[in-house]
Amino acid sequence: MIDITAAAPSADDVRVRANVMRLAAAQALTGANSAVIFATGSIVGATLAPSVSLATVPISMYVAGLAAGTLPTGMISRAYGRRAAFIAGTACGAFTGLLGALAILRGSFVLFCCATFLGGLYGAVSQSYRFAAADNASAAFRPKAVSWVMAGGVFAGVLGPQLVQWTMEIWSPYLFAFSFIVQAAVALVAMGILAGVDAPKPASADLHRGRPLLAIVRQPRFIAAALCGVIAYPTMNLVMTSAPLAMKMCGLSLSDSNFGIQWHIVAMYGPSFFTGSLIARFGAPRIVALGLLLEAGAAIVGLSGVTAMHFWATLMVLGIGWNFGFVGASALVLETHRPEERNKVQAFNDFLVFGMMAVGSFSSGQLLANYGWAAVNWVVFPPVALGVAVLLLVSLMKRPPALP
Repeated sequence: MIDITAAAPSADDVRVRANVMRLAAAQALTGANSAVIFATGSIVGATLAPSVSLATVPISMYVAGLAAGTLPTGMISRAYGRRAAFIAGTACGAFTGLLGALAILRGSFVLFCCATFLGGLYGAVSQSYRFAAADNASAAFRPKAVSWVMAGGVFAGVLGPQLVQWTMEIWSPYLFAFSFIVQAAVALVAMGILAGVDAPKPASADLHRGRPLLAIVRQPRFIAAALCGVIAYPTMNLVMTSAPLAMKMCGLSLSDSNFGIQWHIVAMYGPSFFTGSLIARFGAPRIVALGLLLEAGAAIVGLSGVTAMHFWATLMVLGIGWNFGFVGASALVLETHRPEERNKVQAFNDFLVFGMMAVGSFSSGQLLANYGWAAVNWVVFPPVALGVAVLLLVSLMKRPPALP
């Protein structure tokens, strides 16, 4: 259990702590929704698609939805408040489940891709949970607020794959159809939780304050934060997206695949219980660099064999690396903007991350089908090297004064 009250450094964080609890719960439920898509997307895609090379397109459509939803999420949050964006996102999540089940029942690949795209829109909104947790928090509490909300994903790592395991054959022979019905119900529960988040509409004066976006994103520290986010998340997604289908191609079972995804998600979010403290102690750049190096380590494990244990170890190390890399990069972004600038800067950062992730995701199926699992792992190394080099360069530069 997380002792949030003991860790809060100031009285200003009282409201923040209450939001952190709700947002962590919503993160768990939203993560369970995305876990259903990642655990089933490439397998359903291989069943419904006209070619096996298109098997990962449904997951790529999810990532495209992530990219497409980031800027609208920022605009809705800026105009109407974060809570309005949260409710809209969970509505997309409910429609994802209903449309996904219908697509499987009708055997429609196109309809299933539309469902996963809606799931991506839901996921785009959920990416703002970590930033919402830091709204109005003290500088010392921000990294912890971000990491504790991300820790809600540990529950998602248990709930999502188990949800698939328990429900995948209920409507046999329509594999996974009932899983998506349950996913819709989970999204509605998340909607109820998010309705209680204290996130008022921004003051009208704030809509016209702040520096131009270009002036903010030209800062070396923002460039490093965005680049590392662009490397950490898409690299993880490339390997994770390919893994279930690669396991199937290697003769492993659906249960093996579900188990691997489950522990991958636990590894993604489990370190969040202490990532914020590590960032506060060692600094975000060092934690991001450690995360990127762990992702490279996961690729090395992936290249060393194709047994179930190799896949599971790859996915677990990959998840830990993603946590350090992405949470650290998010903490770096928070250092680059003022409160009135947060929605546009955070939305632009996520647009960069998920836009690049979408490009990489659409190529993952072709990469796996044409060149194999080894090629997927070899692709990890060049971007990791670039990210570590940029972090080193920025760390050697003089740090600017703290923003007000």
